[in-house]
Amino acid sequence: MPKVLIADKLSPTAVDIFRDKGIDVDVRTGLGKDELIAIIGDYDGLAVRSNTKPDADVLAAATNLRVIGRAGIGVDNIDIKAATAKGIVVMNTPFGNAITTAEHAIAMMFTAARQIPEANASTQAGKWEKSRFVGTELYGKILGLIGCGNIGSLVAERARGLHMHVVAYDPYLTPERAIELGVEKVELSDVLRRAQVISLHTPLTEQTRNILSIEALGKTRKGVIIINCARGGLIDENALLDGLRSGHIRAAALDVYANEPARDNILFGTPGLVATPHLGASTREAQENVALQVAHQISDYLLSGAVTNALNMPSVSADEAPRLRPFIDLAEKLGLLAGQLVSSGVKRIEVSCLGDVAGLNIKPLSSAALAGVLRPMLDDINMVSAPAMAAERGIILAQTTQEQLGDYESVISIVVETETSVRSVSGALFAGQPRVIHSNDVALDAPFSPHMLFVENEDAPGFIGALGQALGERGVNIATFNLGRTGQGGQAIALVGIDQPIGAKELSAVQALSHVRSASALQF
Repeated sequence: MPKVLIADKLSPTAVDIFRDKGIDVDVRTGLGKDELIAIIGDYDGLAVRSNTKPDADVLAAATNLRVIGRAGIGVDNIDIKAATAKGIVVMNTPFGNAITTAEHAIAMMFTAARQIPEANASTQAGKWEKSRFVGTELYGKILGLIGCGNIGSLVAERARGLHMHVVAYDPYLTPERAIELGVEKVELSDVLRRAQVISLHTPLTEQTRNILSIEALGKTRKGVIIINCARGGLIDENALLDGLRSGHIRAAALDVYANEPARDNILFGTPGLVATPHLGASTREAQENVALQVAHQISDYLLSGAVTNALNMPSVSADEAPRLRPFIDLAEKLGLLAGQLVSSGVKRIEVSCLGDVAGLNIKPLSSAALAGVLRPMLDDINMVSAPAMAAERGIILAQTTQEQLGDYESVISIVVETETSVRSVSGALFAGQPRVIHSNDVALDAPFSPHMLFVENEDAPGFIGALGQALGERGVNIATFNLGRTGQGGQAIALVGIDQPIGAKELSAVQALSHVRSASALQF
């Protein structure tokens, strides 16, 4: 009989779910690290929230552990890399607290607009300062959303009920989905310029870190209200402090911070700031939902091998896994290649499986490709959540198969259509290793490397030497160098494996070379 440890406080109903399914369950909350290490070897499953931290030391002692379930979204407390190395599946429950987080954002919006915390403190202190607390109506105001996925779309729906005009910046929000939500799809610069209230609803990635920088905040309207119930690190807190002090920013309401727990923060005590201690998911309903979800997910995996909302494993049955695993790796890498080469909103993704691979279960291959395409913008996406996240943004996923093929036994091809361009990439396996064989109309034969440089250029003498010299002079060592072209003097591509990530200065030097049309730094 599988055995599960519940190490953080969950709803008693979660315990009932485990027992009803025939799983032995222990509830032991508040364990110290050494106490957890001493007992973790007895368990097949571990259910946690944010307090328990299954780090590398704990996982090293987890000799029988097969799955960790996080009741909630964030998994910062779990060492996913160490878990993956031991073959432990890590799951979360990404959609259980969407409504409550959206409601908290709306509540923070009202609170900031009407200065409720200050008015409450003043009134309870025996003062009656009606003239001091003159607020602003939300009716008719422009709400700017940065991120319009699951939670952002719920905020938009509620804001429209308040008769606000909603503008949204989200590279993965299609015009059709925007119309369906009743929002105006715009660029980030438009949100900054037009919005009277800005609310953030995007994951924290390298692309979104400090998306409200000092430069961005300087482009906002005077008197703007800033709301962040998404992730700390999306706002430059020093710049926000300057904006509040100068009066350019009317108010800010924050539920998340760059460093948590935020017992000390430069913003605390600043007039116009409303602060809550990461309460976005803290409602009874949300706590119940995520607890029940994680209990079902852990149970289903331990009893049948079914995988739901896994962050480090595709939803593949035990029988399919050995044959599909290398093709899943190929599909995800091709998707990640295409995703890093497109810059505007994705409208449609087509995944084609050609040859022998067409006879396999292609759904996980399509999910892997989709996750790869979307990962540059949605850092915490995985194979299970990718289809839902794409559907939320109105992205169409098409899947095709063709059993007959010419030169290769199996080929996976991905076509990404954006609002302004079409990008296609294809790949195959050579000795079990994924390789790129086409990019748009250009044939290649290139292995993947952790760090790569993708250059589109005009086919001209001296280009290869100039590229090598530009990289060499800046200390960038070339590991692999693969070329392709449509024909003599036509369009050419260089896909270069390098030994370290390339910085902005090095990339600018490549982009400045003669005959270079575009250059992109890639990470795999």
